[in-house]
Amino acid sequence: MSIFTGMNTTASALTAQRLRMDVISSNMANVDTTRAKLVDGEWQAYRRKTVTLQPLEGKFSSFLNSAMGTHNNKATGNGVKVTRIKEDTETPFKLVYDPTHIDANAEGYVAMPNVDPLREMVDLISATRSYEANVTVFNANKSMLSKALEIGK
Repeated sequence: MSIFTGMNTTASALTAQRLRMDVISSNMANVDTTRAKLVDGEWQAYRRKTVTLQPLEGKFSSFLNSAMGTHNNKATGNGVKVTRIKEDTETPFKLVYDPTHIDANAEGYVAMPNVDPLREMVDLISATRSYEANVTVFNANKSMLSKALEIGK
């Protein structure tokens, strides 16, 4: 295990949380976009996107068991990675009655994106707090390495 393992782990988390914030920002920017993708010759509203994270090595249960001392093997975390950015196809579009809208259907309803600003703000706060926590961990690790180098003088 390298002395930089902690910094590499934290750096991967910072990168992942930054991407999460970018995707959330994209969702918020497209909260009113009714023409985002052409599907079967018709325009479809913007679909909310989500980020899926996965540990770089091992499973969470092995890390937990190792930390609790229930296993003899030494499991060390190596950070996280973004496995995919997927569209939320399970949540339906919101139908808003506006017969004057250019994208209204025959009944006068417009399919609006399935983006909930409140949910996005909660996710953004969560991603921001995770990012801030990882910055704190990175700075603590940097400080410990600096003190270790001072001992060697």
